[in-house]
Amino acid sequence: MIKTENLSYSYSYNDDNDSRITKNVFSGLSLEIEKGSFCAVLGHNGCGKSTLAKHFNAILLPMGGKVYVDGLDTSDECLLFDIRKKAGMVFQNPDNQIVAAIVEDEVAFAPENLGVPPAEIRQRVDDCLKTVGMSEYAGASTAGLSGGQKQRIAIASILAMEPEYIILDEPTAMLDPKGRREVLSTVKMLNKEKGMTVVLITHYMDEAVQADRVIVMKKGEIIMDNTPKKVFARTEELKALGLDVPQVTELTHILNEKGFSLPDDIIDLEECASELIKYLK
Repeated sequence: MIKTENLSYSYSYNDDNDSRITKNVFSGLSLEIEKGSFCAVLGHNGCGKSTLAKHFNAILLPMGGKVYVDGLDTSDECLLFDIRKKAGMVFQNPDNQIVAAIVEDEVAFAPENLGVPPAEIRQRVDDCLKTVGMSEYAGASTAGLSGGQKQRIAIASILAMEPEYIILDEPTAMLDPKGRREVLSTVKMLNKEKGMTVVLITHYMDEAVQADRVIVMKKGEIIMDNTPKKVFARTEELKALGLDVPQVTELTHILNEKGFSLPDDIIDLEECASELIKYLK
């Protein structure tokens, strides 16, 4: 599992008056991400979501407490290579992550640097492109891909390292609806069919409802941690945090305010339709 124990972290910057400001992000945060799970992390901008994600593969190191990836201490420099192999990171903007001009070269880049034999690299490239549905683009220019395609190639590049965990920091934030669907479909497949542990940082509630577990953060603290149904049933609390709820949950909430008596944990359109049919009978 990925585990944080009393994690503390802060950063400093100069304000407009050139005064040094220190911002505390975490003060004793403890969390466990179970292997094989699909966990979505929500929260308003500045709540610490991305900072937490970067601790999961040692891009950032704890200033206090510990972070472990399969029992490996991220603060131990000798373990950094092993940790990065276990926990791959996909960022918001794929253009910041893609380094090669040709798709298959991009996917081969990481295993080449890991010293994987050429024959195995070829197999990994083919397998990973197939996994993300991009085999036909193996010889294409990365610059000519759509946003969703680039993000899928970024995911394939991480998969080529054969990680056990994949951490995605708002991977669909810069994509159109089609690109978002492509990427989320790939992520779900990796979790359900490949058994990969997924941690998804997102602002989109329709993505979060597809996770097994939803964590809501505020000012560096975890204030909700449960199944999507349990979390999104707390509509008013989420709105008070400046967060949305799935559209179908919002609809249910409005109908109940108008006098309906529908379950308050509806997060699926088909479930909503079924409950409405039963209610109207």
